[in-house]
Amino acid sequence: MSEMTHKAGRAAFGKAIDIALQHRDKDWEQDAKRLLDLMQKYMSGAKLEFDYERARERICDREGTLNRYVRRILAETDPHVLRTTALNLGFEAFFHGTRTIRKMRGIHQCNIPWLILMDPTSACNLHCNGCWAAEYGNRLNLSFEEMDDVIRQGKELGIYFYMFTGGEPLVRKADLIRLCEKHNDCAFLAYTNGTLVDTAFCQEMKRAGNLYLAISLEGFEAVNDLRRGNGVYGKVMHAMELLKENGLLFGTSICYTSRNIEAVTSNEFVDLLVEKGCRYALYFHYMPVGNEAAVELLPTVEQRVRMMARVREIRNMTTGKGLFTMDFQNDGEFVGGCIAGGRNYFHINANGDAEPCVFIHYSDANIRTHTLLEILKQPLFMAYRENQPFNDNPLRPCPMLENPEILERIVKETGARSTDLQSPESAEHLCAKCHEYAAGWAPAADRLWGEGRSRADRLWREGGSCTDRMWKEGRSQTDQQHENCRSSKTVSQIGCAGKAGAGKSRRGKKENHEKEKYETCQMAAGQ
Repeated sequence: MSEMTHKAGRAAFGKAIDIALQHRDKDWEQDAKRLLDLMQKYMSGAKLEFDYERARERICDREGTLNRYVRRILAETDPHVLRTTALNLGFEAFFHGTRTIRKMRGIHQCNIPWLILMDPTSACNLHCNGCWAAEYGNRLNLSFEEMDDVIRQGKELGIYFYMFTGGEPLVRKADLIRLCEKHNDCAFLAYTNGTLVDTAFCQEMKRAGNLYLAISLEGFEAVNDLRRGNGVYGKVMHAMELLKENGLLFGTSICYTSRNIEAVTSNEFVDLLVEKGCRYALYFHYMPVGNEAAVELLPTVEQRVRMMARVREIRNMTTGKGLFTMDFQNDGEFVGGCIAGGRNYFHINANGDAEPCVFIHYSDANIRTHTLLEILKQPLFMAYRENQPFNDNPLRPCPMLENPEILERIVKETGARSTDLQSPESAEHLCAKCHEYAAGWAPAADRLWGEGRSRADRLWREGGSCTDRMWKEGRSQTDQQHENCRSSKTVSQIGCAGKAGAGKSRRGKKENHEKEKYETCQMAAGQ
């Protein structure tokens, strides 16, 4: 897309947003429909799997959850924050970024992510029991200039969404605000314990307009403070009150384990989050990362099955709770499996090491010695690209948790090293903790996916020419990628060769997976 077209599109989108905000107290639905019309026109030809008509219907259904959810956001959020979010997260990241990223993937023949996760620091004002981030110690930092350069390079590739974790990223809150100001066309989200949120910081967030928070919670006060320390729960509740009072967008980040899974999905807990002003709840399956990881915290098969159903019940846009929920382990079907290794995201730790995932602490490149493109073309990331999806069943997406033999092989073949500077963990040791879990989950996941496929088959038949067109386009893209892989003389052959010997080869089933991917996009639209 030319710079002129990009600017014209942003200007048109901004004007439509301004009109919608003027009417946010009444008749906002019609303005929202006009925004959808503009989106559909702008994204024409981009092969975006989005059901515009269903979105229009749900927005106008005043008895439905989506309508009430949007009404509450419009009423309670600062107008500048709303406008900036719509422009940066909506237009730049979702529309313009998606188009640019797809183009760059074709040009560079490697994964280009939609977002990048960075650790500004390994320092933290808490020391939570079992926190893998704490193992890095408190001495590592990315400089402002290094983070700024990552974002500069990222925007050239079409990446307009950046997340921060740590450590505690708000230890560096001044630098985060500087980044938000300098890159005022990007969206930023920080995973935080919430204890450093104060009135002054809320005012800075509101002025910038493009920084959002995901505050960590383990459950109610007794459980939360047992892990995080006495008084932390109360500080989190106070932080949420400040954020809501200032009209800011925020939510929660929840690690679910065998011990807290019922509590963090209970009606009482979810209702509390909504009451406090949370707009989203991001659920993370416990990962047994680190030499001292407690495998007994892994959810049971029965717990995970219930978790999968419960998260979808909460976020249902017709009958749900009015809280957008995502479970990064159980929602693999909506994103085509594992999104790591640069497929949709990757992680840069506080030492500058580029890791395929925040939970996969192995690397063969560093931002201090490699550009972003060089990182994405290193053996580890190319092996991820050529092995994804790691399983034909997207409910078994991870190369560590559900397919541990794959991560062990990839790390060995690529020569990636452990990035844990205090207690390095071998891939063999890490993956050994997952074999029993993977074997136990596989039958349940296959049954659930089989049941989901029955519904997908019906939607496939009802989808008609539109769905058929998407599959054909996806299939032709896959055929071309396969041909590129066979003819390439690059390190990508590592992934192709390893994949053939894994007993779960994707090449013979790739066309079928593409059909499944587009079917599940239809399923997502029907949730």
